[in-house]
Amino acid sequence: MNASRAPISRQVFSHLGRALKMFLKSGVGGKAKWYAVSLLVLMLSINGMNVLNSYVGRFFMSAIESKDVRGFVFYAWMYVAVFAGSTLIAAFFRFCEERLGLLWRDYLTRRTVSTYVQRRIYLHLEHSGSITNPDQRMTEDIRQLTTTTLSFILMILNGTLTALSFSGVLWTISPKLFIIAVLYAAAGSAMTVWLGRPLIRLNYQQSDFEANFRSELIRVREKAEGIALTGSEGWINDALMGRIDALVRNLKRIIRVNRNLGFFTGGYNYMIQLIPTLIVAPLFMHQGVEFGVIAQAGMAFATLLGAFSLVVTQFQAISSYASVITRLGEFVEVYEKSESKSRASRIEYSVIPGRFACTDLTLYSPKNESEVLVQNLNATFPARKRVLVHGSNQAAWMALFRTAAMINGSGSGKVVRPPPEQLVFLPEQPYLVPGTLRELLVPSDRLARITDHEISRVLREVRVDSVVNEQGGLETARDWLALLSFADQQRLALARAILAKPRFVFLAQLDSALGDAEQERCLRLLADHGITYVSFGDRQPDASLYDASLELNDHGVWRWTEIH
Repeated sequence: MNASRAPISRQVFSHLGRALKMFLKSGVGGKAKWYAVSLLVLMLSINGMNVLNSYVGRFFMSAIESKDVRGFVFYAWMYVAVFAGSTLIAAFFRFCEERLGLLWRDYLTRRTVSTYVQRRIYLHLEHSGSITNPDQRMTEDIRQLTTTTLSFILMILNGTLTALSFSGVLWTISPKLFIIAVLYAAAGSAMTVWLGRPLIRLNYQQSDFEANFRSELIRVREKAEGIALTGSEGWINDALMGRIDALVRNLKRIIRVNRNLGFFTGGYNYMIQLIPTLIVAPLFMHQGVEFGVIAQAGMAFATLLGAFSLVVTQFQAISSYASVITRLGEFVEVYEKSESKSRASRIEYSVIPGRFACTDLTLYSPKNESEVLVQNLNATFPARKRVLVHGSNQAAWMALFRTAAMINGSGSGKVVRPPPEQLVFLPEQPYLVPGTLRELLVPSDRLARITDHEISRVLREVRVDSVVNEQGGLETARDWLALLSFADQQRLALARAILAKPRFVFLAQLDSALGDAEQERCLRLLADHGITYVSFGDRQPDASLYDASLELNDHGVWRWTEIH
């Protein structure tokens, strides 16, 4: 999604406010409030010390001008005391800010990742392709959101307190100087926004360009052997160079905008040092005010202008923050769409042991809901009845496979499923959790009921025992997806399914990894274990392997055939 089409809206800040309220009401909210109160007290203390410092500096410079040795020594020590106190308070302030930021980041990251996984947002993103690099949004963007939001909140509060503290100081010195400070800050902020506005879009794009480059490098690492065997190094190199070109071009644009911004902000900041002296020096020379007033006016003017000029001094941080807000706003948008799509699904699920059935089931394409994949399907898959789901419309039978697993929300009708413990799904690309083989094959709640002998027997039956023994047996932790061939991954997933002892197993294109002969052997093995299988694939039904077939063709047309 282009940044220009994803502006920072009131809704985005509404989400941000809601996230902050949820954080404060969460289990760690009490600790967060304690840190927040500590920060407020420390901020008031810092501002008090700054005001005190301005007067100490004024009297110190006046003592020098009047050659008052005792006053000079006294205010020198006062300076040291104020600096020591300010340093101590500032250190504690920084500590509390970082701990509160970490607390918020920890809470928000855990909540976001849990929602991403538990609500299956990753599936919605895969099907819709609506946003890029969700992993970066949950890591880098959340980190920046929490730390930068907290930093800006504290900066605004501190700026407000500073403005209140030093407005009176500056007004007592020169009302004219106070008015100049306000006008100068307003003009500087407007000019900075005009010059730096493109940074919001460019920073948004840069985050994606950097993430795309990292993703390409990760793909090279994951597909290293395939790249080497197919001699695809040239294509990969060109793809990587293209990613580098894109991020470098965008960085050059950012640098150009920063250069123009630097011309203005550099001069703006230098003039802050000169303006108060130009206004107050004549008061010293012609109206007899203390010499220290010049130094105090300079400090008060710079501090007050700093409070009024947050847009000027922090614009680059603000522009980066704006892109983060936009990206996370998109992520929240996708989450809400996924939730509303799930709620809008008209597929009704119910549970009956030992039975799988569809009544008036209509399924639509997840990418185009006007495209009907299955129309008014009425079919029953009873226990012990082996069924092949096939046909010319591969998208249709894959949609039925996902619907059986309750991960397809585009449709209507009724689905009866057995309880989860009676049902196992084997996708074409199995997922094997990294860890020991025992943890992979047997759920923790069933460890006591399944012996090592039974595990070894099933591994021999699926013909993966020799590979397992080579890797150190049941107690050695491994990354099985990286270690095993595609075929051995399927065999290990099949072993896990057999050990789960379900009533039904749904198989998606088992022959893609194992071939026809090996698939037939595995199907017979499932039948020997008393497991009813429903196989999804593009082969033709075999009477020795199947009792019925469900053919799914284009335009939602289907046909159920009993095989005798």
